[in-house]
Amino acid sequence: MSVIEEFRANGGRVGGPFAGGNLLLLTTTGARSGRPHTVPLGYVRAEGLLLVVASAAGAPEHPQWYRNLLAHPVVRVELGTEAFDVVAVPAEGARRERLFAAVVRQAPGYGDYQALTERRLPVVVLELSETPPAPWRPAAPAVPTLADRLLEAHTWLRAQLRHVRAEARAIEPGRPAGLGFQLRQHCLAFCQGLTHHHTGEDAAVFPALARSHPELADTLARLGEQHRAIGRIKEELTALLAEAEHADPDRLRADLDRMSADLEAHLDYEEAALLPALAAIPFPPVRPAPDGR
Repeated sequence: MSVIEEFRANGGRVGGPFAGGNLLLLTTTGARSGRPHTVPLGYVRAEGLLLVVASAAGAPEHPQWYRNLLAHPVVRVELGTEAFDVVAVPAEGARRERLFAAVVRQAPGYGDYQALTERRLPVVVLELSETPPAPWRPAAPAVPTLADRLLEAHTWLRAQLRHVRAEARAIEPGRPAGLGFQLRQHCLAFCQGLTHHHTGEDAAVFPALARSHPELADTLARLGEQHRAIGRIKEELTALLAEAEHADPDRLRADLDRMSADLEAHLDYEEAALLPALAAIPFPPVRPAPDGR
């Protein structure tokens, strides 16, 4: 039995070299493949934070799971019998040094790994956050209707966008070009959550509504056009984040302002137009049996 299978079968308890240690499972989305990848990792709690270190036992290259979370910040954590989504944010500067020192005090082996390599071992903060479900994990049926699900997703999008705009405004005037990991990861998590939400609507929700409510055809067409316009702004943001080390904070703020104006108008219109119809659809939707009964 693999460590992952043993962990899941025994509520987080494993034997062998990992017995008695602080162990979690981290599921990331492949940077290139887009598929889920799960790895067992040691963890440390410090300053009220849940931390993992991309040590790779002191190897010269970062482990693949770390590259994955840079591309897809929303990751899945399994800790004991609990499972939850987080946003993975590498610590920077003085904060990274302070947290790494705290890690080494609890688990000195990480200091030995650092001595084996010239690369600075990343310390990743796993930030508990109310996030939309990752595309590789089905949503939990926590709401009664599709209207409630829509409002849940919209509430997250609005809150996340307000958060990243506040972080962008907090960048000191005159600071050299470049964005920190925290802003980059939070902004990328928002962009990917937005993509997941709009893709689900375009592929499933809107076609179903078009069949059951033909009077909404013009409304759905307009919403689709808004998705494409917002998608263009999102692509500009994503391209900027890909060059985060050299990105212009003023341009980021301008792009976020455009996104906020267009997205708020879209969400308001969608709620006014679709909530009455969606309120009659249970969540998750009930699919008819194959025999039609």
